[in-house]
Amino acid sequence: MGTSVSGKRVAVLGAGKMGGILLQALLKERLLSAATTTATVQHTERARVLTDKLKIPVGTNNVAAVRKADIIFVCVKPPVVLDVVKEIRAAVTPKQLVISVAASVPTNLIEGGLRGNIPVIRAMPNTPCVVEAGMTALSKGKFADEKHIQLATSLFNVFGRTVVVDEKHMDAVTGLSASGPAYIYIILESLAEAGVKVGLPRDVATLLAAQTVMGAAKVVLETGDHPALLKDAVTTPAGCTIDGILELEEGKLRVTLIKAVVKAAQRAKELAFVS
Repeated sequence: MGTSVSGKRVAVLGAGKMGGILLQALLKERLLSAATTTATVQHTERARVLTDKLKIPVGTNNVAAVRKADIIFVCVKPPVVLDVVKEIRAAVTPKQLVISVAASVPTNLIEGGLRGNIPVIRAMPNTPCVVEAGMTALSKGKFADEKHIQLATSLFNVFGRTVVVDEKHMDAVTGLSASGPAYIYIILESLAEAGVKVGLPRDVATLLAAQTVMGAAKVVLETGDHPALLKDAVTTPAGCTIDGILELEEGKLRVTLIKAVVKAAQRAKELAFVS
């Protein structure tokens, strides 16, 4: 299997929330074509709706969908991954690539449910993928190689940024970047509420907070500077910012955010399937 997506036939099993995001973005960017893409959902009526919306064949038969596919996305909910894997295993061959976006489901569980040395890649995207500002971590299973990783990377780069990690780090990825948007939304909401408290209209306060967070993140990404250095550049002696930072430190914001990531990562590990 080459590293180019061009001409590859793709089946998306479970065109729900994340599966739908993947499909729409890949079709929009023309990495996939309607002629080479198919998807499945659980209910016939939903399949008809998506067929009309996406202009691709959407059905309810997983086995039929994977038979001619080069790449198989498993986008179903974690508790039913093994059932789907067992359902399709007679139709999957080592010439195909299976990419799972199911949180906490290890590659060895999927490999064990399939027959033969099937290459499997585990992906952990986050919800900002919907606006092509997402973060996706990839890890490869026992039978996947560098070409498979390069192919998966070229697909997920459409949604933002991609990083390859050892699978042992995927629970940490879940706690940080997959759960992370929720933490940032709380911070945004709090900043906006603070803006209202000091007299700003709510819409202006929300805009200021959101653009500020986005801008700060962009500076980190584009400069590569450590956040502590960038913080110091904003913090002038005896200025306003240092007073605000002292309040944050007193409220233990730093420690609380660290503990949130640790707790979420621990929960991801608890939810992981054991083969």
